[in-house]
Amino acid sequence: MKKQKKGITQISVQLSKAILHSVTFLLFVGCGGDGNVNLPEGIRIDSRPNIIVVITDDQGFADVGAQDVFSEVQTPHIDRMAQHGVRMTAAYSTAPQCTPSRAALMTGRYQQRFGVEDNMHTPLPLSTDTIAQRLRHSGYFTGFVGKWHLDVDNNSRKWFATNFPSGDVDDFDVNELPIEIRRRYFPDSRGFDDVYFGYKDSYWRNFNFFGRDENAGYVTNRDFRIHVVTNAALSFIDRHRTDPFFLVVSYYAPHVPLEAPSIYLDRIAEGIPLRRRYALAMILAVDSGVGAIMEKVRTCQLEEDTLIFFMSDNGAPLGIDKMDAPISDPSGMWDGSLNDPWIGEKGMLSEGGIRVPFLVQWKGTLPENEIYHGAVSMLDVGMTALSVAESLPVDDLDGMNLVPILQGNVDAPMERTLFWRFWNQMAIRKGSFKFLLAGGYEFLFDLSDPDHEYVNLIEDQPDIAMQMKDDLSNWAQSMQRPRMTKPQLTGKQLDYYKAYFGVRAQ
Repeated sequence: MKKQKKGITQISVQLSKAILHSVTFLLFVGCGGDGNVNLPEGIRIDSRPNIIVVITDDQGFADVGAQDVFSEVQTPHIDRMAQHGVRMTAAYSTAPQCTPSRAALMTGRYQQRFGVEDNMHTPLPLSTDTIAQRLRHSGYFTGFVGKWHLDVDNNSRKWFATNFPSGDVDDFDVNELPIEIRRRYFPDSRGFDDVYFGYKDSYWRNFNFFGRDENAGYVTNRDFRIHVVTNAALSFIDRHRTDPFFLVVSYYAPHVPLEAPSIYLDRIAEGIPLRRRYALAMILAVDSGVGAIMEKVRTCQLEEDTLIFFMSDNGAPLGIDKMDAPISDPSGMWDGSLNDPWIGEKGMLSEGGIRVPFLVQWKGTLPENEIYHGAVSMLDVGMTALSVAESLPVDDLDGMNLVPILQGNVDAPMERTLFWRFWNQMAIRKGSFKFLLAGGYEFLFDLSDPDHEYVNLIEDQPDIAMQMKDDLSNWAQSMQRPRMTKPQLTGKQLDYYKAYFGVRAQ
Protein backbone atom coordinates (compact mmCIF):
# COMPACT_ATOMS: atom_id res chain seq x y z
CA MET A 1 0.00 0.00 0.00
CA LYS A 2 1.25 3.48 -0.76
CA LYS A 3 2.37 5.75 2.04
CA GLN A 4 0.06 8.64 2.91
CA LYS A 5 1.17 11.79 1.10
CA LYS A 6 0.91 15.35 2.33
CA GLY A 7 -2.14 17.27 1.19
CA ILE A 8 -1.92 19.06 -2.13
CA THR A 9 -2.48 22.45 -0.49
CA GLN A 10 0.44 22.03 1.92
CA ILE A 11 2.71 20.80 -0.86
CA SER A 12 1.70 23.71 -3.10
CA VAL A 13 2.64 26.22 -0.41
CA GLN A 14 6.04 24.62 0.16
CA LEU A 15 6.88 24.41 -3.49
CA SER A 16 5.57 27.89 -4.25
CA LYS A 17 8.14 29.17 -1.76
CA ALA A 18 10.83 27.19 -3.57
CA ILE A 19 10.07 28.84 -6.90
CA LEU A 20 9.92 32.23 -5.18
CA HIS A 21 13.59 31.81 -4.27
CA SER A 22 14.43 31.84 -7.98
CA VAL A 23 12.50 34.89 -9.15
CA THR A 24 11.51 38.30 -7.84
CA PHE A 25 7.79 37.77 -8.34
CA LEU A 26 5.27 34.95 -8.33
CA LEU A 27 3.03 34.87 -11.38
CA PHE A 28 0.90 31.97 -10.25
CA VAL A 29 -0.52 33.79 -7.22
CA GLY A 30 -3.21 35.04 -9.56
CA CYS A 31 -4.02 36.01 -13.11
CA GLY A 32 -2.27 39.14 -14.34
CA GLY A 33 1.14 39.06 -12.70
CA ASP A 34 2.23 41.89 -10.41
CA GLY A 35 -0.28 44.45 -11.66
CA ASN A 36 2.40 46.77 -13.05
CA VAL A 37 2.70 45.24 -16.49
CA ASN A 38 0.67 46.14 -19.56
CA LEU A 39 -1.11 42.84 -20.07
CA PRO A 40 -4.15 42.15 -22.25
CA GLU A 41 -7.53 43.15 -20.88
CA GLY A 42 -10.99 41.87 -21.68
CA ILE A 43 -12.50 38.45 -22.24
CA ARG A 44 -12.01 35.69 -24.75
CA ILE A 45 -13.94 36.09 -27.97
CA ASP A 46 -12.57 33.00 -29.74
CA SER A 47 -14.34 29.80 -28.67
CA ARG A 48 -11.51 27.51 -29.75
CA PRO A 49 -9.57 26.01 -26.83
CA ASN A 50 -6.08 26.85 -25.68
CA ILE A 51 -3.66 23.94 -25.98
CA ILE A 52 -0.83 23.30 -23.51
CA VAL A 53 1.66 20.47 -24.03
CA VAL A 54 3.93 19.63 -21.09
CA ILE A 55 6.77 17.28 -22.00
CA THR A 56 9.47 15.92 -19.72
CA ASP A 57 12.86 14.50 -20.66
CA ASP A 58 13.82 10.86 -20.02
CA GLN A 59 11.05 10.32 -17.45
CA GLY A 60 10.18 6.64 -17.19
CA PHE A 61 6.69 5.17 -17.19
CA ALA A 62 6.78 4.41 -13.46
CA ASP A 63 7.51 7.92 -12.24
CA VAL A 64 4.05 9.45 -11.99
CA GLY A 65 2.27 8.70 -8.76
CA ALA A 66 -1.01 7.93 -10.53
CA GLN A 67 0.68 5.00 -12.29
CA ASP A 68 0.76 3.31 -8.86
CA VAL A 69 4.11 1.59 -9.40
CA PHE A 70 6.38 3.03 -6.68
CA SER A 71 5.28 4.65 -3.42
CA GLU A 72 8.26 7.04 -3.29
CA VAL A 73 7.08 8.97 -6.36
CA GLN A 74 5.58 12.34 -5.35
CA THR A 75 3.58 14.01 -8.13
CA PRO A 76 0.42 15.36 -6.45
CA HIS A 77 -0.39 17.95 -9.14
CA ILE A 78 0.10 15.54 -12.03
CA ASP A 79 -1.96 13.00 -10.11
CA ARG A 80 -4.68 15.63 -9.75
CA MET A 81 -4.56 16.06 -13.51
CA ALA A 82 -5.23 12.31 -13.79
CA GLN A 83 -8.16 12.68 -11.38
CA HIS A 84 -9.66 15.47 -13.48
CA GLY A 85 -8.78 13.99 -16.85
CA VAL A 86 -7.78 10.80 -18.62
CA ARG A 87 -4.67 8.69 -17.95
CA MET A 88 -3.35 6.54 -20.77
CA THR A 89 -1.80 3.18 -19.86
CA ALA A 90 -0.50 2.32 -23.35
CA ALA A 91 0.96 5.60 -24.59
CA TYR A 92 4.05 5.69 -26.78
CA SER A 93 6.74 8.01 -27.97
CA THR A 94 7.83 7.50 -31.57
CA ALA A 95 11.47 6.87 -30.64
CA PRO A 96 13.55 5.96 -27.59
CA GLN A 97 15.61 9.15 -27.94
CA CYS A 98 15.05 12.90 -27.57
CA THR A 99 15.46 14.50 -31.00
CA PRO A 100 13.43 12.05 -33.12
CA SER A 101 10.54 11.84 -30.66
CA ARG A 102 10.39 15.63 -30.35
CA ALA A 103 10.49 15.97 -34.13
CA ALA A 104 7.40 13.76 -34.32
CA LEU A 105 5.65 15.67 -31.54
CA MET A 106 6.32 19.05 -33.13
CA THR A 107 5.13 17.96 -36.59
CA GLY A 108 2.47 15.31 -35.93
CA ARG A 109 4.26 13.03 -38.42
CA TYR A 110 6.58 10.06 -38.14
CA GLN A 111 10.06 11.54 -38.03
CA GLN A 112 11.23 8.97 -40.59
CA ARG A 113 9.12 10.78 -43.19
CA PHE A 114 11.56 13.70 -43.18
CA GLY A 115 14.72 11.94 -42.06
CA VAL A 116 15.18 12.89 -38.39
CA GLU A 117 15.84 9.29 -37.39
CA ASP A 118 18.03 9.92 -34.34
CA ASN A 119 20.05 12.61 -32.58
CA MET A 120 22.62 12.56 -35.38
CA HIS A 121 20.08 13.82 -37.93
CA THR A 122 19.46 17.31 -36.56
CA PRO A 123 18.14 19.85 -37.37
CA LEU A 124 14.43 19.60 -38.17
CA PRO A 125 14.28 20.35 -41.92
CA LEU A 126 12.96 23.78 -42.85
CA SER A 127 10.77 22.11 -45.47
CA THR A 128 8.76 20.36 -42.74
CA ASP A 129 5.92 22.37 -41.18
CA THR A 130 5.46 22.34 -37.42
CA ILE A 131 2.15 22.17 -35.58
CA ALA A 132 2.91 25.70 -34.34
CA GLN A 133 3.18 27.02 -37.89
CA ARG A 134 -0.19 25.53 -38.75
CA LEU A 135 -1.85 26.84 -35.59
CA ARG A 136 -0.39 30.32 -35.99
CA HIS A 137 -1.75 30.40 -39.52
CA SER A 138 -5.15 29.60 -37.96
CA GLY A 139 -4.99 32.54 -35.59
CA TYR A 140 -3.38 31.00 -32.51
CA PHE A 141 -0.66 32.69 -30.48
CA THR A 142 2.14 30.20 -30.03
CA GLY A 143 4.80 29.77 -27.37
CA PHE A 144 7.71 27.47 -26.63
CA VAL A 145 9.67 27.35 -23.37
CA GLY A 146 12.45 24.96 -22.38
CA LYS A 147 14.36 22.31 -24.29
CA TRP A 148 13.99 22.48 -28.10
CA HIS A 149 16.69 20.08 -29.39
CA LEU A 150 15.61 20.45 -33.03
CA ASP A 151 18.07 23.13 -34.08
CA VAL A 152 21.63 22.82 -35.40
CA ASP A 153 23.91 21.42 -32.71
CA ASN A 154 27.20 19.56 -32.51
CA ASN A 155 25.41 16.38 -33.65
CA SER A 156 24.59 18.05 -36.99
CA ARG A 157 27.65 16.83 -38.88
CA LYS A 158 25.64 15.26 -41.69
CA TRP A 159 23.68 18.49 -42.12
CA PHE A 160 26.93 20.47 -42.13
CA ALA A 161 28.51 18.18 -44.72
CA THR A 162 25.49 18.62 -47.00
CA ASN A 163 25.14 22.39 -46.59
CA PHE A 164 28.83 23.28 -46.37
CA PRO A 165 30.60 20.67 -48.53
CA SER A 166 33.85 22.65 -48.47
CA GLY A 167 33.91 22.71 -44.67
CA ASP A 168 35.89 20.43 -42.38
CA VAL A 169 33.36 18.09 -40.78
CA ASP A 170 35.92 16.79 -38.30
CA ASP A 171 36.36 20.29 -36.87
CA PHE A 172 32.65 21.19 -36.94
CA ASP A 173 31.65 23.36 -33.98
CA VAL A 174 28.10 24.72 -33.96
CA ASN A 175 29.22 27.80 -32.03
CA GLU A 176 31.35 28.86 -35.00
CA LEU A 177 28.31 29.04 -37.28
CA PRO A 178 26.92 32.56 -37.80
CA ILE A 179 23.89 33.16 -35.61
CA GLU A 180 21.91 34.13 -38.73
CA ILE A 181 22.20 30.54 -39.95
CA ARG A 182 21.48 28.93 -36.60
CA ARG A 183 18.43 31.15 -36.01
CA ARG A 184 16.63 29.66 -38.98
CA TYR A 185 16.17 26.50 -36.91
CA PHE A 186 15.21 28.13 -33.59
CA PRO A 187 11.58 27.76 -32.47
CA ASP A 188 10.83 31.45 -33.13
CA SER A 189 11.64 30.71 -36.78
CA ARG A 190 9.56 27.52 -36.77
CA GLY A 191 6.14 28.91 -35.92
CA PHE A 192 6.44 30.02 -32.28
CA ASP A 193 5.69 33.67 -31.49
CA ASP A 194 7.07 33.75 -27.94
CA VAL A 195 10.12 31.70 -26.99
CA TYR A 196 12.30 31.23 -23.93
CA PHE A 197 14.28 28.16 -24.86
CA GLY A 198 17.47 26.51 -23.69
CA TYR A 199 18.79 23.89 -21.30
CA LYS A 200 20.30 25.73 -18.35
CA ASP A 201 22.08 29.03 -17.66
CA SER A 202 21.79 30.35 -21.22
CA TYR A 203 18.44 30.90 -22.97
CA TRP A 204 17.31 32.42 -26.25
CA ARG A 205 14.25 34.55 -25.56
CA ASN A 206 12.10 37.31 -27.03
CA PHE A 207 10.00 38.06 -23.91
CA ASN A 208 10.66 38.21 -20.19
CA PHE A 209 9.03 37.01 -16.98
CA PHE A 210 7.34 40.38 -16.52
CA GLY A 211 5.32 39.92 -19.69
CA ARG A 212 7.29 42.36 -21.79
CA ASP A 213 8.70 41.87 -25.27
CA GLU A 214 12.48 41.71 -25.58
CA ASN A 215 14.77 41.91 -28.58
CA ALA A 216 15.47 38.29 -29.49
CA GLY A 217 18.79 37.17 -28.11
CA TYR A 218 20.56 35.15 -25.46
CA VAL A 219 20.19 35.91 -21.77
CA THR A 220 22.03 34.36 -18.84
CA ASN A 221 19.74 32.88 -16.19
CA ARG A 222 21.39 30.63 -13.61
CA ASP A 223 18.23 29.90 -11.65
CA PHE A 224 17.19 26.27 -11.30
CA ARG A 225 16.39 25.20 -14.84
CA ILE A 226 12.96 23.79 -13.97
CA HIS A 227 11.92 27.04 -12.31
CA VAL A 228 13.06 29.03 -15.35
CA VAL A 229 10.80 27.02 -17.67
CA THR A 230 7.85 27.21 -15.30
CA ASN A 231 8.05 30.97 -14.94
CA ALA A 232 8.42 31.49 -18.68
CA ALA A 233 5.29 29.39 -19.16
CA LEU A 234 3.35 31.41 -16.59
CA SER A 235 4.40 34.67 -18.22
CA PHE A 236 3.24 33.41 -21.63
CA ILE A 237 -0.19 32.48 -20.26
CA ASP A 238 -0.55 35.94 -18.74
CA ARG A 239 0.44 37.57 -22.02
CA HIS A 240 -2.15 35.65 -24.01
CA ARG A 241 -4.91 34.82 -21.57
CA THR A 242 -7.57 36.43 -23.78
CA ASP A 243 -6.28 34.81 -26.97
CA PRO A 244 -6.43 31.25 -28.23
CA PHE A 245 -2.92 29.97 -27.57
CA PHE A 246 -0.70 26.96 -28.09
CA LEU A 247 2.07 26.53 -25.52
CA VAL A 248 4.75 23.84 -25.33
CA VAL A 249 6.39 23.53 -21.90
CA SER A 250 9.48 21.38 -22.35
CA TYR A 251 11.25 20.52 -19.09
CA TYR A 252 14.89 19.45 -19.23
CA ALA A 253 14.30 16.93 -16.44
CA PRO A 254 14.99 14.40 -15.08
CA HIS A 255 17.61 14.16 -17.83
CA VAL A 256 21.21 14.37 -16.62
CA PRO A 257 23.00 16.38 -15.31
CA LEU A 258 21.08 15.68 -12.13
CA GLU A 259 20.51 18.63 -9.80
CA ALA A 260 17.86 19.67 -7.31
CA PRO A 261 17.51 22.40 -4.65
CA SER A 262 17.13 21.22 -1.07
CA ILE A 263 13.43 22.23 -1.00
CA TYR A 264 12.80 19.24 -3.25
CA LEU A 265 15.65 16.89 -2.35
CA ASP A 266 14.90 17.05 1.38
CA ARG A 267 11.40 15.72 0.70
CA ILE A 268 12.72 12.52 -0.90
CA ALA A 269 13.45 9.78 1.61
CA GLU A 270 17.01 8.60 2.05
CA GLY A 271 17.91 4.94 1.84
CA ILE A 272 17.42 4.76 -1.93
CA PRO A 273 20.10 5.19 -4.62
CA LEU A 274 21.38 8.76 -4.81
CA ARG A 275 20.57 9.05 -8.50
CA ARG A 276 17.05 7.89 -7.75
CA ARG A 277 16.68 10.56 -5.05
CA TYR A 278 17.78 13.31 -7.41
CA ALA A 279 15.52 12.12 -10.22
CA LEU A 280 12.53 12.04 -7.89
CA ALA A 281 13.41 15.51 -6.60
CA MET A 282 13.57 16.85 -10.16
CA ILE A 283 10.25 15.19 -11.00
CA LEU A 284 8.80 16.78 -7.86
CA ALA A 285 10.02 20.16 -9.15
CA VAL A 286 8.36 19.47 -12.51
CA ASP A 287 5.19 18.54 -10.64
CA SER A 288 5.38 21.88 -8.83
CA GLY A 289 5.62 23.57 -12.22
CA VAL A 290 2.61 21.66 -13.50
CA GLY A 291 0.71 22.72 -10.39
CA ALA A 292 1.65 26.36 -10.96
CA ILE A 293 0.53 26.19 -14.60
CA MET A 294 -2.76 24.55 -13.65
CA GLU A 295 -3.34 27.18 -10.95
CA LYS A 296 -2.64 29.94 -13.46
CA VAL A 297 -5.18 28.41 -15.84
CA ARG A 298 -7.75 28.21 -13.02
CA THR A 299 -7.24 31.74 -11.72
CA CYS A 300 -7.47 33.09 -15.26
CA GLN A 301 -10.78 31.19 -15.54
CA LEU A 302 -9.49 29.20 -18.51
CA GLU A 303 -9.97 25.63 -17.27
CA GLU A 304 -12.90 24.91 -19.56
CA ASP A 305 -11.10 26.64 -22.42
CA THR A 306 -7.81 24.73 -22.17
CA LEU A 307 -6.78 21.29 -23.40
CA ILE A 308 -3.70 20.11 -21.50
CA PHE A 309 -1.36 17.21 -22.29
CA PHE A 310 1.39 15.77 -20.11
CA MET A 311 3.92 13.21 -21.36
CA SER A 312 7.56 12.14 -21.47
CA ASP A 313 9.65 12.12 -24.64
CA ASN A 314 10.90 8.53 -24.14
CA GLY A 315 11.76 6.00 -21.45
CA ALA A 316 14.46 6.46 -18.85
CA PRO A 317 18.10 5.52 -19.49
CA LEU A 318 19.16 2.81 -17.05
CA GLY A 319 22.60 1.81 -18.25
CA ILE A 320 20.92 -1.63 -18.06
CA ASP A 321 22.24 -2.25 -14.54
CA LYS A 322 21.20 1.11 -12.96
CA MET A 323 24.68 1.80 -11.57
CA ASP A 324 24.45 4.50 -8.92
CA ALA A 325 27.43 6.55 -10.06
CA PRO A 326 28.06 9.91 -8.36
CA ILE A 327 25.78 12.54 -9.88
CA SER A 328 28.84 14.53 -10.94
CA ASP A 329 30.18 11.57 -12.92
CA PRO A 330 29.56 12.35 -16.62
CA SER A 331 29.84 8.66 -17.47
CA GLY A 332 26.83 7.78 -15.31
CA MET A 333 24.16 6.41 -17.66
CA TRP A 334 21.19 6.11 -15.29
CA ASP A 335 19.20 9.30 -14.74
CA GLY A 336 17.50 7.79 -11.68
CA SER A 337 14.11 7.33 -13.30
CA LEU A 338 12.47 3.92 -13.81
CA ASN A 339 10.43 2.22 -16.54
CA ASP A 340 8.76 -0.55 -14.52
CA PRO A 341 6.96 -2.77 -15.16
CA TRP A 342 8.33 -2.67 -18.69
CA ILE A 343 11.54 -4.19 -20.05
CA GLY A 344 14.44 -2.16 -21.39
CA GLU A 345 15.43 1.49 -21.50
CA LYS A 346 16.11 4.57 -23.58
CA GLY A 347 17.70 3.55 -26.88
CA MET A 348 15.68 0.32 -27.11
CA LEU A 349 12.38 -0.39 -28.84
CA SER A 350 11.27 -2.65 -26.02
CA GLU A 351 8.42 -1.17 -24.01
CA GLY A 352 10.73 0.42 -21.44
CA GLY A 353 12.24 2.61 -24.12
CA ILE A 354 9.04 3.87 -25.73
CA ARG A 355 6.05 3.46 -23.37
CA VAL A 356 5.65 6.73 -21.48
CA PRO A 357 3.41 8.55 -19.01
CA PHE A 358 0.61 10.36 -20.85
CA LEU A 359 -2.32 12.31 -19.43
CA VAL A 360 -4.85 14.69 -20.94
CA GLN A 361 -7.33 17.08 -19.32
CA TRP A 362 -10.00 19.38 -20.70
CA LYS A 363 -12.51 20.30 -18.04
CA GLY A 364 -16.11 20.07 -19.13
CA THR A 365 -15.24 18.40 -22.45
CA LEU A 366 -13.32 15.24 -21.60
CA PRO A 367 -14.34 12.76 -18.89
CA GLU A 368 -12.72 12.93 -15.46
CA ASN A 369 -10.90 10.22 -13.52
CA GLU A 370 -10.87 7.91 -16.52
CA ILE A 371 -8.28 5.37 -17.62
CA TYR A 372 -7.83 4.61 -21.29
CA HIS A 373 -6.12 1.33 -22.17
CA GLY A 374 -6.00 1.64 -25.95
CA ALA A 375 -2.74 2.39 -27.75
CA VAL A 376 -2.04 6.10 -28.18
CA SER A 377 0.96 7.95 -29.55
CA MET A 378 2.55 11.36 -29.13
CA LEU A 379 1.59 11.70 -32.81
CA ASP A 380 -1.97 12.08 -31.56
CA VAL A 381 -1.16 15.40 -29.92
CA GLY A 382 -0.73 17.15 -33.27
CA MET A 383 -3.85 15.64 -34.81
CA THR A 384 -5.91 16.44 -31.72
CA ALA A 385 -4.60 20.00 -31.47
CA LEU A 386 -5.25 20.84 -35.11
CA SER A 387 -8.68 19.21 -35.00
CA VAL A 388 -9.95 21.13 -31.97
CA ALA A 389 -8.42 24.32 -33.39
CA GLU A 390 -10.31 23.69 -36.64
CA SER A 391 -7.04 24.02 -38.52
CA LEU A 392 -7.34 22.04 -41.72
CA PRO A 393 -6.17 20.09 -43.66
CA VAL A 394 -4.70 17.30 -41.53
CA ASP A 395 -4.51 14.57 -44.16
CA ASP A 396 -0.72 14.42 -44.01
CA LEU A 397 -0.58 13.77 -40.25
CA ASP A 398 -0.03 10.33 -38.73
CA GLY A 399 -1.97 10.56 -35.48
CA MET A 400 -5.63 10.41 -34.52
CA ASN A 401 -7.93 12.91 -32.82
CA LEU A 402 -8.29 11.69 -29.24
CA VAL A 403 -11.20 13.93 -28.21
CA PRO A 404 -14.13 12.08 -29.83
CA ILE A 405 -12.61 8.75 -28.79
CA LEU A 406 -12.23 9.76 -25.15
CA GLN A 407 -15.73 11.28 -25.19
CA GLY A 408 -17.10 7.95 -26.39
CA ASN A 409 -18.50 9.49 -29.58
CA VAL A 410 -16.22 7.49 -31.88
CA ASP A 411 -14.97 3.95 -31.37
CA ALA A 412 -11.21 3.61 -31.10
CA PRO A 413 -9.68 1.46 -33.83
CA MET A 414 -9.38 -2.04 -32.40
CA GLU A 415 -6.44 -2.91 -34.63
CA ARG A 416 -4.64 0.40 -34.49
CA THR A 417 -1.14 0.06 -35.90
CA LEU A 418 1.94 1.93 -34.68
CA PHE A 419 5.45 1.74 -36.14
CA TRP A 420 8.97 2.35 -34.90
CA ARG A 421 12.46 2.32 -36.36
CA PHE A 422 15.60 3.27 -34.46
CA TRP A 423 19.19 2.29 -35.22
CA ASN A 424 19.10 -1.40 -36.17
CA GLN A 425 15.75 -2.01 -34.50
CA MET A 426 12.23 -1.97 -35.94
CA ALA A 427 8.90 -2.64 -34.29
CA ILE A 428 5.20 -2.66 -35.00
CA ARG A 429 2.25 -2.86 -32.63
CA LYS A 430 -1.09 -3.96 -34.04
CA GLY A 431 -3.87 -4.56 -31.56
CA SER A 432 -2.25 -6.26 -28.57
CA PHE A 433 0.56 -7.89 -30.58
CA LYS A 434 3.99 -6.40 -31.03
CA PHE A 435 6.60 -7.64 -33.49
CA LEU A 436 10.17 -6.52 -32.78
CA LEU A 437 13.32 -6.88 -34.87
CA ALA A 438 16.48 -6.00 -32.94
CA GLY A 439 20.09 -6.69 -33.83
CA GLY A 440 19.11 -9.50 -36.17
CA TYR A 441 16.78 -11.18 -33.67
CA GLU A 442 13.00 -11.46 -33.98
CA PHE A 443 10.39 -11.30 -31.26
CA LEU A 444 6.60 -11.48 -31.05
CA PHE A 445 4.85 -10.41 -27.87
CA ASP A 446 1.26 -10.24 -26.65
CA LEU A 447 1.20 -7.01 -24.67
CA SER A 448 -2.18 -7.84 -23.16
CA ASP A 449 -0.59 -10.80 -21.38
CA PRO A 450 0.83 -10.23 -17.87
CA ASP A 451 4.12 -11.66 -19.15
CA HIS A 452 4.21 -9.05 -21.97
CA GLU A 453 7.83 -8.94 -23.25
CA TYR A 454 9.11 -11.71 -21.02
CA VAL A 455 7.75 -14.40 -23.35
CA ASN A 456 8.64 -14.57 -27.04
CA LEU A 457 5.74 -16.09 -29.00
CA ILE A 458 7.30 -16.04 -32.44
CA GLU A 459 7.51 -19.83 -32.77
CA ASP A 460 3.95 -20.24 -31.47
CA GLN A 461 2.38 -17.63 -33.77
CA PRO A 462 4.47 -17.62 -36.98
CA ASP A 463 1.61 -16.42 -39.23
CA ILE A 464 0.95 -13.33 -37.09
CA ALA A 465 4.66 -12.58 -36.95
CA MET A 466 5.07 -12.88 -40.72
CA GLN A 467 2.13 -10.58 -41.48
CA MET A 468 3.34 -7.96 -39.03
CA LYS A 469 6.85 -8.20 -40.44
CA ASP A 470 5.47 -7.55 -43.93
CA ASP A 471 3.46 -4.56 -42.68
CA LEU A 472 6.56 -3.17 -41.01
CA SER A 473 8.62 -3.60 -44.17
CA ASN A 474 5.98 -1.86 -46.29
CA TRP A 475 5.86 1.06 -43.87
CA ALA A 476 9.65 1.40 -43.90
CA GLN A 477 9.73 1.44 -47.70
CA SER A 478 7.47 4.50 -47.69
CA MET A 479 9.83 6.51 -45.48
CA GLN A 480 12.64 8.83 -46.62
CA ARG A 481 15.25 6.18 -45.80
CA PRO A 482 13.89 2.70 -46.54
CA ARG A 483 16.53 0.89 -44.47
CA MET A 484 17.64 0.90 -40.87
CA THR A 485 20.39 3.33 -39.94
CA LYS A 486 23.59 3.29 -37.97
CA PRO A 487 24.77 3.26 -35.21
CA GLN A 488 24.15 -0.40 -34.57
CA LEU A 489 22.78 -1.65 -31.27
CA THR A 490 25.61 -3.45 -29.50
CA GLY A 491 26.89 -4.38 -26.05
CA LYS A 492 24.64 -4.63 -23.03
CA GLN A 493 21.44 -3.62 -24.80
CA LEU A 494 21.85 -6.25 -27.51
CA ASP A 495 22.72 -8.86 -24.90
CA TYR A 496 19.57 -7.85 -23.03
CA TYR A 497 17.45 -8.54 -26.11
CA LYS A 498 19.17 -11.87 -26.75
CA ALA A 499 18.56 -12.95 -23.16
CA TYR A 500 14.82 -12.84 -23.78
CA PHE A 501 14.68 -15.77 -26.17
CA GLY A 502 15.67 -13.96 -29.33
CA VAL A 503 15.27 -16.01 -32.50
CA ARG A 504 17.54 -15.30 -35.45
CA ALA A 505 15.82 -13.56 -38.36
CA GLN A 506 15.21 -15.79 -41.39
